[in-house]
Amino acid sequence: MHSLTIRRMWVAFVLGLVFGLTAVAKTPGEVEVGSVLREAVMRGLNGPDRKLSSYRGKPLVINVWASWCPPCLQEMASLERLAWSEAGQKFTVIGISTDDYPDAAKARLLKNSATLNHYIDKNLELENMLGADHLPLTLLVDAKGRVLSKTTGAREWDSDESKAMINKAFRIAPGPKP
Repeated sequence: MHSLTIRRMWVAFVLGLVFGLTAVAKTPGEVEVGSVLREAVMRGLNGPDRKLSSYRGKPLVINVWASWCPPCLQEMASLERLAWSEAGQKFTVIGISTDDYPDAAKARLLKNSATLNHYIDKNLELENMLGADHLPLTLLVDAKGRVLSKTTGAREWDSDESKAMINKAFRIAPGPKP
């Protein structure tokens, strides 16, 4: 975990104890639900670097994870299955690691035989913009780059419930039941 992230979480915890605050401050520069993501160049972990804006034109599922986060690792396989399912052909799924060391993230991708495009954060740029103060974090982003929702915590992303949530957010008509 980034030392700045640890410090930020520690300060929020201490302020909560001292002042009885229950809400944790947003990350610096966080793009709120309903707003459009800013441009960022993402460093490729298992492929080339790419601009975030290059994903515009099709809905996007962004999963923010770290190699040291058990819930993140728990949901990785379901994101792969979702991306390669019939439902997943209507949107793109990518991953963004918040690991400090690219080698740790790359090792996890190799161990999991990841096929999705994964990127790594640099200088907390994506972590802060996406609001990743808790992991895993998954954002649903429309084709114009507007954040529709943020979900914290692990899910089975290829479950019927998750697919229905995604279809609703992206306004995709559900396909026929098999």
